[in-house]
Amino acid sequence: MPILEPVIRPPAEAESFLLQVTLGCSADHCSFCGAYKTKPFRIKDPTEIFSDIERYARRYPGTRRVFLMDGDALVLGPSKLIPILEKLEQSFPRLARVSSYANGANFKRISDAGLAELYQRKLSLIYMGLESGSQAVLDRCGKTSSVGEMIEAVQRAEQSGIRSSVIVLLGLGGKRDSAGHVSGTIEALNRMQPRYLSFLSLMVIPGTPLADEIRRGEFVELNSRELLREAYEIVQGLELRHTVFRSDHASNHLPLQGTFPKDKPALLTALKAAFDGGIRLRPEGMRGL
Repeated sequence: MPILEPVIRPPAEAESFLLQVTLGCSADHCSFCGAYKTKPFRIKDPTEIFSDIERYARRYPGTRRVFLMDGDALVLGPSKLIPILEKLEQSFPRLARVSSYANGANFKRISDAGLAELYQRKLSLIYMGLESGSQAVLDRCGKTSSVGEMIEAVQRAEQSGIRSSVIVLLGLGGKRDSAGHVSGTIEALNRMQPRYLSFLSLMVIPGTPLADEIRRGEFVELNSRELLREAYEIVQGLELRHTVFRSDHASNHLPLQGTFPKDKPALLTALKAAFDGGIRLRPEGMRGL
């Protein structure tokens, strides 16, 4: 069946076959997120999923990458995911990688043996929205996965061979909790040691609970300099041994990319120059989600 919009996918999956195995998000409670409000969560029927695979394979038999949607395909668990992965392998002889968003709370329900089997079936990359390493910030936002669950998920994924791409949301603590947001995020990332790391900047979506908090004066957003300061302080505290870093999302005021630990000094230099006014920032009108 046709993909049901809206579709949320990582930038790196732009050329992938987007296979919808669930609709919506199994943990759609985050106060800052409006991505799936029009799509109540449900798991698609396997016959629908297999039909979608067969239809795409007839048109694009050389497909090498598949991204499983929507918010967290791993909620299906190995018993339901493995037949889908087997069908993908049968349908696409050149298949190299299957990826998915991942939720820490759901991830912990999968055994080590289950993770190993998923990896053997080419599920080799997960995208984890850490957002913040501060449990207080996550609790206030209504995120269902704890910091500890997300750290454990990334560590266990790495042990099974599955790489992790972790997302941090600058500004999520607002003015009140900025310091805790920064310090907790540094600690969580250093424990995770993710293969990939991305920074996004908070952009308030109308109609979300966070927008209501701002209207009531309960949450004060950071300005561009304060967001840059958070980015600088987090990068400064990171002790990552082998991580590809991207901060080039359209929500960010300053596009950056590099590899830790090699490019850490250059990243700090660029962030300081931007904070001091020596680098032109992306105009507000050019920022977007």
